[in-house]
Amino acid sequence: MFGRFFQLKPGPKSETLPVGARSVPVLYVPHPRARRYRLRLRPDGVARVTIPRRGSISAARDFVNRNLDWLERQFQLQAAQPQAPAHWSLGTEILFRGQPARIEAVDGKIVVGTERINAPDAGDLKPAIQKHLLKLAKQELPARVQEWAQIHGIEVARVSVRNQKSRWGSCSRRGTISLNWRLIQTPEFVRDYIILHELAHRRQMNHSDRFWQEVERLCPDYLRAEGWLKQHRKLLR
Repeated sequence: MFGRFFQLKPGPKSETLPVGARSVPVLYVPHPRARRYRLRLRPDGVARVTIPRRGSISAARDFVNRNLDWLERQFQLQAAQPQAPAHWSLGTEILFRGQPARIEAVDGKIVVGTERINAPDAGDLKPAIQKHLLKLAKQELPARVQEWAQIHGIEVARVSVRNQKSRWGSCSRRGTISLNWRLIQTPEFVRDYIILHELAHRRQMNHSDRFWQEVERLCPDYLRAEGWLKQHRKLLR
């Protein structure tokens, strides 16, 4: 049933698995602080399985097999979500601060929402617009992190803004928080949830029940933000 098994690097392992009519890459990731097996479908179509301490690949395979119907439903939900256009041109609508914004040309500038961008008004405008939004995110997001950190008395060593493909944020044990620049495209309550989620990791470096209790304390409306991200994730590419 399973495809060839191979080791990607120390720790995670990967193999392929038939789900319905498709072959799905499955990534097994041991996590010493995880309490149970977890399965999620990443936006890139990889099924990620978290293996708890004292868990095994064999038990993780069984866990995946028991959840094949769930995994197939996740693929169906992904396929039903609206897709971001591959190329951006005049008239294309993208998300900016959580709202649809039409790409327009005004007085020799490309205009997206409140932003005026130096770019040619022909061809694919995506690289130029994304470069501008990345710069904007680097100006805004670190300051917002420090603002929330000060409010909640949490120490942060450094904040970086990156072009992450499948993660909204991360937090290192040394106190570095990394954020996805695409948060500039989300509503404020979603942006703040991701920031507070990473700040919660400064107190709980795991995804235990205690961690989620801390998230709820810092951001009581976090489930609404999670729902928005699931609904719009394919538009944020």
